[in-house]
This record gives sequence, C-alpha cells and structure tokens, in this order.
Amino acid sequence: MPEPRKRGRKPKPKTQTETESESETIMPGTTKNGTVASHSLPATTTTNDSRSTSPARRGRGRPKKMRKHADNSSNDNHNSANNTNSNVGHVASPERSRHGEGNDITILPPRWESVAVKAVPSMDAVVKVFCVHTEPNFSLPWQRKRQYSSSSSGFIVGGRRVLTNAHSVEHHTQVKVKKRGSDTKYLATVLSIGTECDIALLTVKDDEFWEGVSPVEFGDLPALQDAVTVVGYPIGGDTISVTSGVVSRMEILSYVHGSTELLGLQGKCVGIAFQSLKNDDVENIGYVIPTPVIIHFIQDYEKNGAYTGFPILGVEWQKMENPDLRISMGMRPGQKGVRIRRIEPTAPESHVLKPSDIILSFDGIDIANDGTVPFRHGERIGFSYLVSQKYTGDSAVVKVLRNSEVHEFNIKLSTHKRLIPAHINGRPPSYYIIAGFVFTAVTAPYLRSEYGKDYEFDAPVKLLDKLLHAMAQSVDEQIVVVSQVLVADINIGYEEIVNTQVLALNGKPVQNLKSLADMVESSEDEFLKFDLEYQQIVVLKSKTAKEATSDILATHCIPSAMSGDLKT
Repeated sequence: MPEPRKRGRKPKPKTQTETESESETIMPGTTKNGTVASHSLPATTTTNDSRSTSPARRGRGRPKKMRKHADNSSNDNHNSANNTNSNVGHVASPERSRHGEGNDITILPPRWESVAVKAVPSMDAVVKVFCVHTEPNFSLPWQRKRQYSSSSSGFIVGGRRVLTNAHSVEHHTQVKVKKRGSDTKYLATVLSIGTECDIALLTVKDDEFWEGVSPVEFGDLPALQDAVTVVGYPIGGDTISVTSGVVSRMEILSYVHGSTELLGLQGKCVGIAFQSLKNDDVENIGYVIPTPVIIHFIQDYEKNGAYTGFPILGVEWQKMENPDLRISMGMRPGQKGVRIRRIEPTAPESHVLKPSDIILSFDGIDIANDGTVPFRHGERIGFSYLVSQKYTGDSAVVKVLRNSEVHEFNIKLSTHKRLIPAHINGRPPSYYIIAGFVFTAVTAPYLRSEYGKDYEFDAPVKLLDKLLHAMAQSVDEQIVVVSQVLVADINIGYEEIVNTQVLALNGKPVQNLKSLADMVESSEDEFLKFDLEYQQIVVLKSKTAKEATSDILATHCIPSAMSGDLKT
C-alpha cells in the first residue's frame, strides 16, 4: 500500500511572478469599422497583464506541457477582482479530452472587464464595483474564510442593469457600485452569476444611481488588427483609465474560471495603464470576452429568469485528417468530419449517437476533418463555437456517417455534467462526519484548497485522472473521499488517511455523499466497514462510532455532523 499522502499543499519555490490588472471595459477604437468586442465570456481583454512561469520541479499528476500561463484564480490576489489576466503562454486545457487533439493546447484567457462597443460611449457607463467576499473553506467545510474586499470594473447595460465579472462578486456578502466622478457608493443586488463565462449581472434599486447615465451598445465581432480602447479602473486607481491596443487573435479559449471552452479574443496592448509582466517570448497580451458570449448570457437570463449555462455536444472526438483512417471508416472522397471517441453517459446524445460515428455537420454546417467550420472570410474556428451559440434545451440537427450510411438526428442540447465539478454555484461545500472521519465530495475548488492553484499538477494522480478524463455515469454521481481524520481514541491507526476515495460501505457502492450519509445513519449492522481505494479498509463499531461523534464535534467546535443539504 502506498504511503498515505500528507495533508495540505507542499511548499514550493517561487517560480513565477504574478501580477493582475484590474478589469476594464473595452470600447471600439479608431479603426474604420470601430467595433471591438467579440464573442465569449465577459470581456477580459486587455491591458497587459502578462505572466510567465519558469520551469519548476515536476509534481505528481499529468505531465507538464508548457507551464507558461497566466494564473487566473480569482481567489489569489483578489485585492482587485477586476483583474484582466492576459495570458502570455499556452497550457494544456482541462477540456483537452473533450474536444480531441485539435484543442490540446489552448491559451487561457484572463479575467475580463472589458467589452467592445459600437462607438465610444459616454464613459459614465463604466462603473467601479466594490465587493466584500466570504469564501467557503473547502478543507474545513463547516467554516468560512476571513472576509476580504475587492474592487473591479463594470458597465451599465439596458434594463437598469450592470455587467461585471463573475469572479468579482463570487461568494459575495455585499456589493456596491460607484459611478465615475461620484463620491457615493450604491448598494447593488446580484441578479445572476455565470461562472462558466465569468459574467455577472447586477442591479441597483436607488433611482438616483441611474440618473444621467446611458447604457452601452454592443457591437459586432471585430476584425484582426482593429484598434480597441480599454477603459476601466486599474489596481490602486480611483479614476478611470484609458489605454489602447489592437485585436491580434480570435479563437476558442478555455475559460479557466469555469473550465469551459468558448470564443475568446486576444489583443496586444500598445499602451499600458497599469501593471504588466513581460518575458522573452511575449509581452502586453490581453484577452477580451467578446459580445456574442455576453449577449448569450443576458438573453439566457431574460428568457429563463436565471442563467442556465452554455450547452455542449457531450462527445469526445478525433480528427480525421489521415486518409487511411477515412477509408477505414467508410468515408467517400469529399466527405469530411470528425470521429466520435466517447460519449458522455449523462448527455442526451448518448441515446442516439455511437462511438465511431463520423459527425459530418452540425445544424447544416459541414465540419472539416480537423474539427473546424467556416467563421469569417479567411478564418475558421472549432465547431464547438456553433454549439455554444445555442441555449440549454435547444435542438440541433446532427448528421453522422455510420457504417457508410448517412443518418440525421435531432438532438436536444444540455449543459455538461462533470464528475468533478469546476464550481459549486456559490453553495457551501457538503460534508459528513462520523467518528472523526470527515467525508466530502471532490470538486475543483476543493482540490485547489488542498493542493494550491497548481492542483492540476500536485494532486494525486488518481484524482487528476478522474478530473481530466472520467465521465459521470449518472447525474448524481460524486467522488467521495475521506478528507481527513479528526484524531480521537476511536480512530487510532487511521490518522494518516487523507483524500482517499471511499468505494463502498458494508459492500454497497457509494454513489454520492448523501447516499453514504444515509447508509451510515440507517445502518443496523454491528460494524461499519468502509472500502477505500488502494485496497484499504476502515472498520468501526457502529454504535461506538456514532456515540463518539458528538464529543469529537464539540472538541473541534463543529456545529453539526453534516452539512445542511444532507439533512433534507
């Protein structure tokens, strides 16, 4: 049995310099068509917050490809939540297994805070957002962390609403906004948060706030080399800042905040209004979340009264660029498409599509052998862009080649069910305690809490494999682990069990945390036998374990043996 992993993250040499710039609003520049925003999440364009990481020791987990990336964690350096993280490097995307080898390497977009508009609007539409955050403590899930404050940028849109970044108001306890040139902060209400796309929608009840301001108007996707103007409140500044730059790239990006791939726009700043980081390879790189993603978010909220997310086609696919591969799959000359490798068991597509089907088109648009579709003149883009333009519950016509025959299926699209969720939508983490054993469900925030922002390299390999490649077999499936053992006489010999998956209780598989809690509470067996990974077992006397729990809770000042969601 391998030596149990010690708890907490390991100290690491500081191998990278991090700097975060505050969010800003992107406005069109002076080019002939004067439009600057594109389609993706909240605008993270911009200003030059470039980061790089020098090679560090190789940690456990998946192999490091290129560790040059902008750390996008809104939990770190959140002194100003409006950071535009402009990534300067590439990193293997968490979505790589979902979209085939064509997207193995993606550029991580920074936080947004910039949006393109039709014509330079009144700068009075750009506001400063102040937020007090109280984050959950995922390692001690019955507690919350010390509250902290952040500031970021936002801008006024129609309907008496304000758009800002999701990370700017994540785990908020109070949100206020201030207009340009005003000394008054107005209380704001969070209407909706789209963690996937890093956009949040706010409103202000006070009528005085809305006096004398006009909402911004959204423009179309800009062309490459279009000039842009970046407007916002950089770190440490109370007055509005304006810089300019140009659009240098448009592609599908992996949004780190929500681990979702959507359209993104990259810009190279020609003027710097606040902090930046440069290295030998690139400098002054920023990213914009284009208007199509923003509009999708707003219309989703207006249509459903809440943010329902961006749907996906729940398949992993393979390029069909090799001619021998195409012949073996029965493709005729002129036929193009991508081969389905795996299908998400929880996706609606699993009922009609099959592995080794060749996806020829999506909603009538032909897909190339490399997985791209026509975008604009002289440009192509990954076909997942077409899927992201749909709304949850929409239908799409998918044409596939199966056994040399063409079939068409009308598929209802839905959001992605991850075995290890990228976020928990602002809810407190779940936990269950028996005899000092703390059980919890694994999420990306939990891994970040346990192993730091580089958890994708430092977490145990088995957990990383599930994070990156495993598919949920049912909508309620969770990875349940023994997070830690609160030492007491009853658990002698088990103290070093840390972050180890629970597979079964008394021979019955553990489907999720609630099922484990229910089985323990209702058990009439003399012993509780937990089967863990690595062939470990834990055996406790049922009656003694339940009796010891109350004393252990009192010792550690824990109010309850289970989180509120498990009591219902």
